[in-house]
Amino acid sequence: MDILDLLESNMTLLLVVVGVFSLLIGSFLNAVIYRVPVMLERSWKQDCQELFGNEKQVSKNSETFNILTPRSQCPSCGHSITAWENIPVISYLFLQGRCSSCKQSISIEYPLVEIITTVLSVLLAWKFGYGIQLLASLVFLWVLIVLFMIDAKTMFLPDNLTYPLLWLGILINYNQIFVSLESSVLGAVFGYLSLWSVYHLFKLLTGKEGMGYGDFKLLAAIGAWGGWQILPFVIMSSAMFGAVLGSIWMYVIQRNKESSPIPFGPWLAMAGFVAVVWREDVIHIMQVFA
Repeated sequence: MDILDLLESNMTLLLVVVGVFSLLIGSFLNAVIYRVPVMLERSWKQDCQELFGNEKQVSKNSETFNILTPRSQCPSCGHSITAWENIPVISYLFLQGRCSSCKQSISIEYPLVEIITTVLSVLLAWKFGYGIQLLASLVFLWVLIVLFMIDAKTMFLPDNLTYPLLWLGILINYNQIFVSLESSVLGAVFGYLSLWSVYHLFKLLTGKEGMGYGDFKLLAAIGAWGGWQILPFVIMSSAMFGAVLGSIWMYVIQRNKESSPIPFGPWLAMAGFVAVVWREDVIHIMQVFA
């Protein structure tokens, strides 16, 4: 019996393997969350400099910076993070949340992302068991975590994450892994158009922009994964999450600055995860209240 047969037949082993692997993935997601916005900012600046013919500045800012390069560093002193300092959660606890060089505090965000990634990944393994649904749902979860964190920190949902998530949802459902291909395509279309319509109606009535185009694309991606039937639940639940949790976030984090905008993407990601993973239960609840 090989390892794949063991994973299929032994739920405990599957949960352990998924837990350990997802803990490592959580560490990688931290790098993605930090680096993707920096990469995009550098790319935009380089495009502007090239447009205006500033060749010297373009050359100066052309050092390699991507998901893997250069090695992670302390933001305070520039100390390169060694392998033993990069063990998920354990290194943070061992270092007592401080840089080994300058002793500045390390954000608790890093171990929290690793722990949340692990807990939710194990939950998916328990929910779906061994198979393609588990593999697909793990990818869905990991991308949502990155989008959640980037939008919460920058108010921006990168196209280079939302678009691949959308197309992957349609490809996954080509063989009806979660829903039919028809439901997936309609979910993508209606997901985008529903928030697009709300955006333009709100702008027409108030003259203000209530959300960004990234929110349209994220809801389209969620619809592509879970089908058009889950969209009412995702929209209503994300609005509720945003109203309640967003108000708490604004009060605690922003010190009650009422004019501060609140990102909508994190609440869409939360509602979308619930709706795709527990799709049948969500649809049943919607039918009860319809």
